[in-house]
Amino acid sequence: MRWLFAALAVWGAIHPMYYFVQWFQANGYDIMAMVDAWHANAASSGLVWDLTIAAIALTVWVIYETLQTRQFIRLIAIPATFCIGVSCGLPLYIFIRMSKS
Repeated sequence: MRWLFAALAVWGAIHPMYYFVQWFQANGYDIMAMVDAWHANAASSGLVWDLTIAAIALTVWVIYETLQTRQFIRLIAIPATFCIGVSCGLPLYIFIRMSKS
């Protein structure tokens, strides 16, 4: 099961990045223009807020459990979540959490 989460973390890193790279190639490397595109309509704004709240919830969970266990490697899920996405950060955190460390 652990390796399934590793595969999902890799997929969650690569698949969304494919679309981000395509967008940047078509529109230039303007982060604010991408943020504006994320809020192009109510449906996409709702999805952005859904993922933002999920990312914050995951971050709180990661910090809480890291402080309890003192397994600081788990904190790597936070930059993975905010730099790549929840689709990478969550399965990465579960993968690390399931390790036999």
